[in-house]
Parts: sequence; structure tokens; C-alpha cells
Amino acid sequence: MPEITPRRISASAVQHLLDNGYASVLARIFAARGITESKQLDTSLAMLLPLDNLKNAREMSRLLADAIAAKKKFLVIADYDADGATACAVAVRGLRGFGAQVEYIVPNRFEYGYGLTPEIVRLAAAQAPDILLTVDNGIASVEGVAEANRLGMQVFVTDHHLPGDTLPDAACIVNPNQPGCMFPGKYLAGVGVMFYVLLALRAELRERGAFADRPEPKLAELLDLVALGTVADVVKLDQNNRILVQQGLQRIRAGRACAGINSLLRVAKKNPEKISSQDLGFTVGPRLNAAGRLDDMSLGIECLLNEDDATAMRLAAKLDALNRERRGIEAEMQDSALAALEQINPRDNFPRKEDAGGRPAAARRPFRSSLALFDESWHQGVIGILASRLKDKFHRPVIAFARANDGELKGSGRSIAGLHLRDALDLVSKRHPVLIRKFGGHAAAAGLSIAEADFENFVAAFEQVCGELLDENDLTHRIETDGALKHGEMNLDIARTLEQQVWGQGFPAPQFNNDFAVQNQRVVGEKHLKLRLETQGKLIEAILFGHNEPLPGQIHAVYSLEVNEYNGTQSLQLVIRHWRDIEK
Repeated sequence: MPEITPRRISASAVQHLLDNGYASVLARIFAARGITESKQLDTSLAMLLPLDNLKNAREMSRLLADAIAAKKKFLVIADYDADGATACAVAVRGLRGFGAQVEYIVPNRFEYGYGLTPEIVRLAAAQAPDILLTVDNGIASVEGVAEANRLGMQVFVTDHHLPGDTLPDAACIVNPNQPGCMFPGKYLAGVGVMFYVLLALRAELRERGAFADRPEPKLAELLDLVALGTVADVVKLDQNNRILVQQGLQRIRAGRACAGINSLLRVAKKNPEKISSQDLGFTVGPRLNAAGRLDDMSLGIECLLNEDDATAMRLAAKLDALNRERRGIEAEMQDSALAALEQINPRDNFPRKEDAGGRPAAARRPFRSSLALFDESWHQGVIGILASRLKDKFHRPVIAFARANDGELKGSGRSIAGLHLRDALDLVSKRHPVLIRKFGGHAAAAGLSIAEADFENFVAAFEQVCGELLDENDLTHRIETDGALKHGEMNLDIARTLEQQVWGQGFPAPQFNNDFAVQNQRVVGEKHLKLRLETQGKLIEAILFGHNEPLPGQIHAVYSLEVNEYNGTQSLQLVIRHWRDIEK
């Protein structure tokens, strides 16, 4: 059973926030997320980090401005996830606004894999572009950039992934994580990097007097796309990213989103006026991602680029249908994975082999430190979601594999807080140089390819590394909360305030824990429990999703506050995230 633990709070930070007018519960919440002074909560555009320290941003802006003036043809090389799709839409919309000739292609993940590969370069060459501009990829495309150079095309790389040992020989690279970049906002998503490049380009064109006889493009109009890609890519929401997301949310709520985002919200039955960052991550993002997972992300990009409401709605409906199909595939894959795990419990003993260098095996441990799974029926586009679900369920780093072409397996991994997944794969690769054919990613997520014949060897090698990097404390599942709410803090106003904030990776949505008496319960929608709970002499409505068995009379529950709207009336509702019986 997971441990419920309170988040650590700095008393001085709480006091500073109280002194600046924040309510007690809000002061505790923000202090627990590392906020030590109120200006860290300022999400105005004036607080956005300046681009001066973003390595090569100024240089790329000059190259872009020269190319636009020379009427050179750009081709954006996109990625097949929501970050890549929004980054592509930002690049195309932004560059066209500055007068560039620009088109895009996005690799089909099942035919070409990830990034600017030599095959994609040759496909791009058929359109005779002068410049290839990568978005959300390219930092590891050493061979692809070399092929583009051979064919006479320049390559501009915009990316945010961690680089390998060798950088590609591109004409210019903008990536906050490349060596020598002093930009403090290391957690920009790919769409955020592209947005910064456009900011630099506008500044360069201003200096050249390009707007003397025409209005400047309003880059703020792209912030709805930046917000969507940033949240959907699950990057850490530091202050800079929270600014980008908050500004994008404000545009959406004010009815100024692009037709594509509005259409995706409509098919998801979400009211744009009340959209939250979590809605972007859990309802809009998956529908956009469904195109890249099951079909072709060009469908998603076209939805984001199209300015005709009816056409955007038609494309959004297709994306919604693909997402329903994806959910069905995912459910089947999860069932098969859980069936397999009945034979391989994470708490089971897992023997280690001697590694390739002859080092002795690690001591036998009474639990597994990782899960690596393969099923020949699994869909390559959905293994990332499956890995994420299993990681959440078992609190282990998980890599799920699906069969690709030519005897190869494609793997997608998700990790827990104690393990940097890309670094772990790098260590496996160094110890077993021919085991992993390709890999890349970051701390929380990574992708790789191996030979199918090497699957069992990879399982053992990955477990060996994870066993060295993780201890039992790391592998203990803990639910962090913001403590108990007092009687007066459990109210609709607090719920409304929390709903307006930006929450996500690295800045988690608040959840609390209290004891409750279950006064009434009934099943709704066949699989959910509608509850009336009592705490501190107060009755309050609650819901427990995905559970239809009756609860005991006394529970300790982890919950979040929600504004429930029914027939035009708003009321407070608790959403139960975890519970345990306190009668036993």
C-alpha cells in the first residue's frame, strides 16, 4: 500500500507569502513547490526569461532573416507527438507571418522512426527546399544532417532533448540543453524553443527596419499552441514554462484560440472559458497525439494550421475517433501486460547475471527494480502510454517494446523520480556496446531500439543498471499531499482559485488528506461512486472514479478540490484519489 507523506514546507517561505496577502492554504501549497517569494508566481509576459542567453538564438535569427530576404524555401521537419505537432504549427504560422516560404513534413513513425534520418532527408529533397528546419528533434541526427549537407541543403536545428556525445554538423543549433548554453530555462519544450527562435527573429527584423511599412506579426497569438505543447510534453513547469502556459490559457479562455484548438476542445466536450492546464494534458493532448500514434501526425498539424472552423472541426472529429481507437488498443495491451506480470511480480526475487565486463553480479535483492516487457501483438504507437500506466501502477521504471521491421523491437520507457532514464540507457549502452541500436530522451521518458533476439539480454542489463541506481527507498511508492484541510479551508472559493492556476510536471496539482465518515454512497454511471462524506462536523459531496464497490464507514482519503457545475449551479466536490479503511 502506498505511503501517504506530507510535502516539505519552508516556514519562512510560508510566512513571506502570508505577508504578501496569500491565504494560509495557498501559502502552504506554493511554499511546498519551492516558491520562496511572491514574484515567482508572476506569470505576466514581462517575467519571461530574455532570449539573450539562449545559445545561437541570435545567430539563427540572422540566418533566418537572410533566408527570408533571399526568398529561400523552408521545409519544417516535425515530430509525431503533440509537442512536435504544436512546434511545427508555431514554426509554420510564425515564419509565414514574417514572409517566409515554408512547408512541412512529419515522418511516419512506423516507416521512418524518429528524427531527421537520412531517409527523411532524401524524402524532403524531393520538394527541393533550401533549408530544413527541425522542431522538437534533430539534436541526435548526426547522419541525417550529414546527408542533408551532402545534398546541398542547410539544416537549422531547434530541439530540447539531451544531446549525445557528438552534435550534428548543422548550420545552426538552438537547444537550451546543448553544451555551452547558459539559458536558465532548461525545461523548455520543443514548441517553447521554436517560440523563442521566433522572438529572436522578430527582434532581428525590427533592427533591419522590416516593419517600417507593415505591422509586426503578433507572436502572442501563438501562445495557445505553446501552452498545449508544453503541457502535453510533460516538461517541468518552472516559472518560465508556467508563464507560457498561463498566457496561452488566458487566450483560450478569452475565445482567442486557433480554430484547431477550439475544435479539439469541442469534440472533448470542454468549455474553453473554463479550460485548465490539466484539460490540455489529459483531454486535448491525447486527441492530438492519437494521430501520431495510430496514423499520420499530418492530420493533427493540419487541424492546428487550418483557419476555417468547419474544416478544423472535421479534422478534430477524425482525431477524436482515432483517440477512441487508441483507448481500446491501450486497454487490450494493458490487460495482456497485467496478465504477464502475474507471472513476474515486481516484488519477486530477480537474479542478476554477470555483466559483459566480467564484473560480479549485484547482490540478490528481494524485489525487481525495473520492468521491461514485450508482446508481439502490441501496437508500436501505444507502448509509451502503456509504459506510463504500468510505471504508475507498480512504481518502477518501465520499458514496453513492440515489434518493428527487420527483426527489430522499438521500446518506449517511462521512469520514476529516482532514475534518469536516458542516463540509465546510456550506462547500459556503454557496458553492452552492441545491445542498444539507438536511444534518446530525457529523465522521465526515453525511446530505444534493440534486436528482437536481444530482448532477454536487454531485460537483464537494464535490471542490473536500475538495481545499482535505485534503492528500496526509491522504489517505495509515496503519495505526497499538502496535508489536511481545516473546516474553513474546504470551500468553493479555494477550489476556484486552485482551478485557475497552472499545475503539471514539477509543479503538481494540490491534493490533501483527511479522515472522513461515509454517510451515503451510490453507484453512478455504472462504475463510479458518488459519496456524501462528513469531516469536522461538515457534510461534503465527493466522487470516486473507476470504483463501484461500497466503501467502509470510516476512511482516510487523499483528495483534490473540484468545482462541480450542474444546471448552471456551482458547488464544491472532492475527487477521491486514494483511500484506505481506518476501521481496521
